[in-house]
Amino acid sequence: MATTESTVLQFSQSSNTLSAKVHPLVIFNICDCYVRRPDQADRVIGTLLGSVLPDGTVDIRNSYAVPHNEFSDQVALDIDYHHNMLSSHQKVNPKEVIVGWYSTGMGVTGGSALIHEFYSREVANPIHLTVDTGFNNGEGTIKAYISVNLSLGDRQLAAQFQEIPLDLRMIEAERLGFDILKTTSVDKLPNDLEGMEASMERLLALIDDIYKYVDNVVEGHVEADNTIGRFLADTVASLPKLSPAAFDKLMNDNVQDHLLLLYLSSITRTQLSLAEKLNTAAQIL
Repeated sequence: MATTESTVLQFSQSSNTLSAKVHPLVIFNICDCYVRRPDQADRVIGTLLGSVLPDGTVDIRNSYAVPHNEFSDQVALDIDYHHNMLSSHQKVNPKEVIVGWYSTGMGVTGGSALIHEFYSREVANPIHLTVDTGFNNGEGTIKAYISVNLSLGDRQLAAQFQEIPLDLRMIEAERLGFDILKTTSVDKLPNDLEGMEASMERLLALIDDIYKYVDNVVEGHVEADNTIGRFLADTVASLPKLSPAAFDKLMNDNVQDHLLLLYLSSITRTQLSLAEKLNTAAQIL
């Protein structure tokens, strides 16, 4: 009895542990480039810079926009500009290499495969980062993708974008700016004191949650968790032992120093503005 060989469609194996971590500077830079884009451009495309950590995580730390033109299903990138910007960035930080590319908009579009193919020649297995600057879901959605090849036997047919885990790690000051950035509208940007007030309110809310948890454990309403207990003990032990009066004095001194810096910066701006006006008047006379 003759046997027949069957050819099946299959996806190339990709790393299941591949993930990405993006710094807030990258998101702010992408949004700034989107605001400054040409009037005829619908989206912004650019290069992602960073490194691959020992655990395989792609650490995205920097980016720059690349001029491009799109015509239906065709995309033209300014490759010379891309290479010149890459050379300039690596002169400042040679450890940053190309790790992928980004585009603004909601998800993957038809021309993304062409751009991804170009970056695949620049680096193996590039990351595709998308930033929804149109707030289609009420906030700026950020996703990361990799390309998985669909093949028929030994012949490659197409590529499919597969979403990978994306981690946004930032300090409290960066999180305040990111929370404002991802909302659809804000009345005004908070100053330093308002940002500090928002951080303190969030800290007090977290402390209240801890108080409630500890009280529930002591009263037997919640089962104790040793991991949480050790974490709370380490946190309390790391705090400096200051009396309330010493803490108030330290806090007031820091606030006064901050207000003094604001006052000096305001005087400097006023002096520079006055000097510019005097210089203009002297040139006219």
